[in-house]
Amino acid sequence: MSLSVSILPLVALAMGPQAGGQAASASVPDDQKESIPAPSNVPPSVESGPDAEDALIDGRRRPGLEKDLPDPIIQENIGAVRAPPPEAFPTDQFPVPDRWRLIESLGVVKENWFDPYNQNTYKGDRPICIPTDEEQERREQLGLPACKTPKFLGLKSKDEWFFVVNAISDTVIEPRSFPIPVGVQTTNRPDSLDVFGRADSLVLAQTFITGFALIKGQTAYKPPDVEYRLTLATQVNHVDVPERRVLFVEPSEGTERTDFFVGLQELFVDYHFRNTSDRYDFDSGRIGIQPFQADFRGFLFQDNQLGVRYFGTRDNNRVQYNLGAFWRLEKDTNSGLNDILATPRSDFVFFANIYRQDFPLVGLTSQASITYNMNREGGDIEIDDNGFPVRPALIGDLRGRDYDVVYLGYAVDGRVGRFNLTGQLYGAFGEDRNSIFTSQPADIAAYFAAAELSYDYDFMRFRLSGLFASGDGDPENNTEGGFDAIFENPIFAGADTSYWIRQTIPFAGGGRAVSINGRNGILNSLRSSKEQGQSNFNNPGTILAGIGADFDLTPEVRVSTNANHLWFHKTDTLQTLRNEGSIPTDIGWDLSVAGIWRPKATQNIVFRLSAAAFDPSDGFSDLFAQSGDTDIFYSVLFNAILAF
Repeated sequence: MSLSVSILPLVALAMGPQAGGQAASASVPDDQKESIPAPSNVPPSVESGPDAEDALIDGRRRPGLEKDLPDPIIQENIGAVRAPPPEAFPTDQFPVPDRWRLIESLGVVKENWFDPYNQNTYKGDRPICIPTDEEQERREQLGLPACKTPKFLGLKSKDEWFFVVNAISDTVIEPRSFPIPVGVQTTNRPDSLDVFGRADSLVLAQTFITGFALIKGQTAYKPPDVEYRLTLATQVNHVDVPERRVLFVEPSEGTERTDFFVGLQELFVDYHFRNTSDRYDFDSGRIGIQPFQADFRGFLFQDNQLGVRYFGTRDNNRVQYNLGAFWRLEKDTNSGLNDILATPRSDFVFFANIYRQDFPLVGLTSQASITYNMNREGGDIEIDDNGFPVRPALIGDLRGRDYDVVYLGYAVDGRVGRFNLTGQLYGAFGEDRNSIFTSQPADIAAYFAAAELSYDYDFMRFRLSGLFASGDGDPENNTEGGFDAIFENPIFAGADTSYWIRQTIPFAGGGRAVSINGRNGILNSLRSSKEQGQSNFNNPGTILAGIGADFDLTPEVRVSTNANHLWFHKTDTLQTLRNEGSIPTDIGWDLSVAGIWRPKATQNIVFRLSAAAFDPSDGFSDLFAQSGDTDIFYSVLFNAILAF
């Protein structure tokens, strides 16, 4: 609007006396033209007929009008040094101060060692102080303290090394209930007569994890050249149960136990052999105690173990591969941490896998794997820290076993359109040198399948889960058909929020110190211990169907719900071990809800409170018919994680 008011009258006036004359000639006789006075509101400059260029408003330029350039300035300086030619300057890169020294010189950042969010040398945001002569001089000019060259691990002054400290506090408070058998020799309530005692118990655990890493190389866009890593876990745990001979083999030890242990969870060297493309595809090797997960959800083998691994990427990181072997360490009985002071187990895991992104569909990542577990513990006798035998398990013929089993696997993870999809298939094939039922060699042929489909709508995610692990249908033949893992830790169907995954159900009456399932495990494997026992392919198998939903109420608060129904695949092994004619396959309903609060919307402070209820069906009730006054078992978990 302002443009039409300010410009149009000026344009009309700038047309000068010719335009005005033409307009006047159309309505005024020629003899009267000179007698017509000029309008009083016309500026004098307009009356005199200025040029159109002089009427332009300051600061505005008429389109297409270019001002004349000033005259060139010729400078003569005989004997002056001329500028280098353009080819003397690099065109692909220019040396500039690195980002951490640049902001340090400008005084932009002031470090606080306890602040993990802003620049922090102890979190690997800038190199530790490794001096050169130029660096020392620069620091003196800036008034910074002098560098001191580290004398360990062969660090050189020309290299840039980063130091990373990690510290985690993990607190667990867990009231729970499950069928607790009354000891044969004694009971904590001598006036009661029953096979099962009171079901309530309490677990308290405090774990401190401290990790240190020394890394060479700028790792923002490429793998580290060299990495040294050390991680220790220190745990104090306390358990209170209502019956004797649950925590200790000796009845006189009572019903409470407090234990302390320090485990070495990581100690490895990672070496970068080479880059194979300009997109930093690479080949690297790692040797020592290291984490490894055999599949996307931890169904087969997820642990920190002693091993060697060769790994890398191809095709712009769309192909990843792993090749290696592990020698399994003994675990502490009560904490589950690595016990490096004990002799390593005669249990070896060899593996090879390959991942391909966008296969078979865009958005999906496929994994093909082969894993070989060679166990040679048939002659071992291992007693855990509480006095219970764990190898061989006190089930069946009570004899030690050697076995060889190969797992062939295919997995997929990603999304198809609006749906998220995770799937896993395994076939286990091999030989058990001593079947616990026949005391003869037996072939292993077992199968596993699991899938989770989810759909995101606004702040909600809805999930469908299904799992099948085959069971052994004839324990007296020479084939073992029950699927068992090496060391499972599944993130599936509610994970450790689920009652069945979180709690261990003892197999009373069918074996001593043997459980139907394992803690933080989903398979009904009839093992003495997930941490210290052997795989058992004479088991009833597992079937699970579940639904769930996650609700991100705010960026800090998430609520998750889950409902699973479980069955045994085949109960023939249970019937043989319990000397029962028939046992139903229906286990029961597992219902859980969890709330997660992240006060800072990060993973550095996380609080979780979950509750699960287990409603037994006919199969479970048949095994634990006298399990107390209540038919509903519960599990409550409070977990607080503080990380630096």
